[in-house]
Amino acid sequence: MACRRLSHEGTLVLDSEGLSRLLADDEQVVALIAEARSRGMEVVISALTIIEADHARTNKSCLNWVLSGLRVVPIGDEEARSTSELLMNVGLHGHQYAIDAAVAEAALRQRRPVVMLTSDIDDMAKLCGGRVRLVGI
Repeated sequence: MACRRLSHEGTLVLDSEGLSRLLADDEQVVALIAEARSRGMEVVISALTIIEADHARTNKSCLNWVLSGLRVVPIGDEEARSTSELLMNVGLHGHQYAIDAAVAEAALRQRRPVVMLTSDIDDMAKLCGGRVRLVGI
């Protein structure tokens, strides 16, 4: 199953649901990440994904351990401006789509090919266009 979804090399991006499922040790997500790593793909998340996925019941030790195996993509002024421009280009408003847009913007800056594990195919398709392969989870 994972073989048809992932490329050799490139980048695998997790959205909030991807990180949440990884924290929950979801078999599908764990298998996809293992497959990505075996194919030489780097696994990344946006820094904002941590904020979205973390909550009162999150095991902080587990979160820290999982994050130690991922590259966290920071968001600074330049990235925020690029994210804002991305939102405007697709006609979405930052109030509702800010974190998704920041995740999409981070994905668009990664080494190609880029695959994203997401629970929000529709919005990510608008934000990423055809430049990121989306895999629903």
